[in-house]
Amino acid sequence: MIPLMKNAFLNEYETKKALAEFILQASRLSMDAECLKFERKFAEYQGRKEAVLFNSGGSANLAMLQALKNLGLLKEGDKVGFSALTWSTNTMPIIQMGLVPVAIDCEISTLNVMSHNLEARLEQTELKALFLTNVLGFTGDIERIQTICRERGLILLEDNCESLGTELPCGKAGNFGMGASFSFFVAHHMSTIEGGMVCTDDQEFAEMLRIVRANGWDRNLTAQQQHKWRQKFKITSEFEAKYTFYDLGFNLRPTEITGFLGQYQMQFLDQNIKCREDNYLRLEKLVLQNDDLVPLNHAHINTLSTFAIPVVCKTPQLRNQYLARFSGAGIEIRPMIAGNMQRQPFFGKYVQERYELPGTDFLHDNGFYCGNYPELSETDLETISSCLYS
Repeated sequence: MIPLMKNAFLNEYETKKALAEFILQASRLSMDAECLKFERKFAEYQGRKEAVLFNSGGSANLAMLQALKNLGLLKEGDKVGFSALTWSTNTMPIIQMGLVPVAIDCEISTLNVMSHNLEARLEQTELKALFLTNVLGFTGDIERIQTICRERGLILLEDNCESLGTELPCGKAGNFGMGASFSFFVAHHMSTIEGGMVCTDDQEFAEMLRIVRANGWDRNLTAQQQHKWRQKFKITSEFEAKYTFYDLGFNLRPTEITGFLGQYQMQFLDQNIKCREDNYLRLEKLVLQNDDLVPLNHAHINTLSTFAIPVVCKTPQLRNQYLARFSGAGIEIRPMIAGNMQRQPFFGKYVQERYELPGTDFLHDNGFYCGNYPELSETDLETISSCLYS
């Protein structure tokens, strides 16, 4: 069988050995210096001023919206647009924060929201923020989307959990919004087992993210930031400050294991991304020759860091044929992430308004994906290739 992911880590044995040695020597395993080192290293890699580490990518999404509410930039009842083709942890936090989710259609050829999709939705309803998902390593025309958001005063956030390493001529995916989330779950580009990050250039936002991450207290802020908060609320003693909570938060803290693994796995990240891109481009040649399948447009992307190998068929009947073909070859497959989020049970329970989403419906009904990672052997790639012939 060719699973979605073969190992928990790239260079599995070496990583596990290093982790075992770290655990034996570490004096502390709750969040501490290793997490801070990983934050700094990842911020430098991504090219952003701040990185805040969380216990998962889903937690990172939740924290971003809570932080925006704490800062008064969003309030209950505000409408937040989101990519209709996405994962639950991109949409659920909008509902959980008392905001109103507004689905925005995705383009079939890019898998993503395009600027014309956003403009069409803005003609129908007013938005306060846009939470984009960069799908499976692909993006839309995100620079144009960034411009629209700036002109209209919309807060732009990115869920970049599936697109770490994808780069456009105008910058890396994850660097266009006020904040962007990343995931280090086992099946993602790099693994810390569980883990996530938010990157931002907004230092006030980063400060509030650290408050949200740790129950609403100031323990992980700089001394200068702590002084500001304590002075504001007239907290005059260190003793009192230990258990003072300044705003709404959760316990979303990572462990030192997360911090260590993140730093260790980053040495393999560029190799990982290059291999994923090479695998995809090799298999794409067969897609381009197959009239049953829809070719995906990534001409606007310089580096395509694919999370998986997406396959989009031209009809549901053809999808059934290709699903049987992949399954019969022992290739583990999945739906096109969570498909049209409006068709999910939880969405129907909590959200009343629906929008026409023809592109997303097409991807929901006609798409699926299989795994893409450096451990795919030549035999594995040949097996996947054999399923893509017309």
